[in-house]
Amino acid sequence: MYKTGTHKAQIRMSSLADLPAAASVLIEAAKQEQIILFEGPMGAGKTTLIKEICSQLGVQENVSSPTFALVNEYEAANGKLIYHFDFYRINEEREALDIGALEYFDSGRLCLIEWPSMIPNLLPEHYLLVELQPAADGEVRTMTINKV
Repeated sequence: MYKTGTHKAQIRMSSLADLPAAASVLIEAAKQEQIILFEGPMGAGKTTLIKEICSQLGVQENVSSPTFALVNEYEAANGKLIYHFDFYRINEEREALDIGALEYFDSGRLCLIEWPSMIPNLLPEHYLLVELQPAADGEVRTMTINKV
């Protein structure tokens, strides 16, 4: 189910079969905004959704969470680079600065950022915020997209 407002969209995913449609919505939204933040509890499906986005963009290499490296770089079918960040394990924003996070964010390339709440002072002014929330049954997930 897809609901939309001025700057908000909501998608309910009842199974993995709904994942491609959700990823397509995000890819379309990313044509206007290159920074996409992914928030949600552990196990909500952030990395799984990012894997599907990368797959649809033609990334051939293995897409995995950069939990320890902090950033992974992928090449899309069109030759453009995609940056995938995971800030779950950082202790302070300085760690993100040390890997050049601001330069990545300013690169004009697609940046997919898991756990952006760990770097609130480094986030750019405009971005898409994707909030993933699993239902109590663990099967249905709600994805809310907000343009900030």
